[in-house]
Amino acid sequence: MTRTVPADTVDRRERLLEQIVDYVLENGIAQLTLRSLATAVGSNNRMLLYYFGSREELVVEALHGAETRFPGMASLFVGLDDRAVPLGDRLDRVWRVVSDPANLPFHRLFFEIFGLAGFERERFSTLLGLIGSEWVDAVATAFRVSGVGPERSLLLAHETVAMWRGFQATLLTGGDAGVVGRVADDALRSIVERARVD
Repeated sequence: MTRTVPADTVDRRERLLEQIVDYVLENGIAQLTLRSLATAVGSNNRMLLYYFGSREELVVEALHGAETRFPGMASLFVGLDDRAVPLGDRLDRVWRVVSDPANLPFHRLFFEIFGLAGFERERFSTLLGLIGSEWVDAVATAFRVSGVGPERSLLLAHETVAMWRGFQATLLTGGDAGVVGRVADDALRSIVERARVD
């Protein structure tokens, strides 16, 4: 039997999530406790646990909620498997979205949560699984539809995503965006060339 959730409960949860996203984008999660968060959003610990289950689930929900505030990030891989567009152009489009300064607040939160998850692997195992596979799977598909074999596509996808993550971290720490952009362009061109050769 399916449980019907009252509309006011859904609305209250969504309103709380919006406030939580505002809070974590502004303050991060390093000092986040349920008590401090509840105070900031005008709620209490019990209600946060009722709506989100645990601190970890709340943090993951906040990350997903934050992603929707950055439309480019939410649709990052749309069209990545479009064979009509050259592979290099498709991958370059993804990098342009990832490196867009407007998306830095999202990346700052992502890397903070990613770092926390690294220390609390069991609590964040689902998130770590997604982080480890979501981008790689999408990029591997782009290589495959361009004629690269499955095993090689997966290796090139891991390399591409690792490169992007490194460049994201460099941009977050104040690296020169012009230099990072040029290096990223050269590295991506090299990967695409190797994909053609293989």
